[in-house]
Amino acid sequence: MAGRRRGAAARRRRAARLKVVAAAGGLVLVLLVVFWSAVWLYVTGALVLGGVGAVGWWLWRTDRLVRGRDRLWRQEEAVKAGHRTLAEVDAMTGTEFEDLVARLCRRDGCTEIRRVGGANDNGADVVGRLPDGRTMVIQCKRYAPSSTIASRELRDLLGAKVHFGADLAVFVTTTRFSRPSERFAVQHGILAVHRDHLGLWNNGASLLSLTEVNGRGQGDSRHRARWKRAYGR
Repeated sequence: MAGRRRGAAARRRRAARLKVVAAAGGLVLVLLVVFWSAVWLYVTGALVLGGVGAVGWWLWRTDRLVRGRDRLWRQEEAVKAGHRTLAEVDAMTGTEFEDLVARLCRRDGCTEIRRVGGANDNGADVVGRLPDGRTMVIQCKRYAPSSTIASRELRDLLGAKVHFGADLAVFVTTTRFSRPSERFAVQHGILAVHRDHLGLWNNGASLLSLTEVNGRGQGDSRHRARWKRAYGR
């Protein structure tokens, strides 16, 4: 019973509000008719401005949606373009591997990327700037997965960092680092991108995100044993 009374009271309140709104609307309509000759210019101007504003807002919103979809599509296409299976990477020449690394850098928003590898590369294969503006120098080694990167190769990269005056040195390889070379990289601030991290980078992870796992990811003795069984060493 109490519930029905509350429902009836709510309906009466809604009906009263509708009557007030209808009365106010009718009053406005009457005033417009009576004073139309004096206010028609303002009413027309308000309607025109409102229409222009609505059209402008719709165009702005549509442009944002189109630009957003285009940006997302370009990012997805850039990731797809950089995708290679590690088996395909293993079949590349050294120059092709350097080009792949350069493309991955550009995909991540790095700028001024250029390949400098060659006979007189001064220990660098790719140079450029990170998205935050810092300069970087990259050494690329497309070795067989059964090989191991020794510490002396990282020392050469450290010399290249000094030569080019770079803020960050990056060593990218298709194989793994020895334990001493991995420790050397961490101690001297070198980003060591081994085969597993290269797979992550190739599949869409950004280069800078790999700094968070630098010096890790090569696993324990069991992982190394599986690696040897897989790659014949």
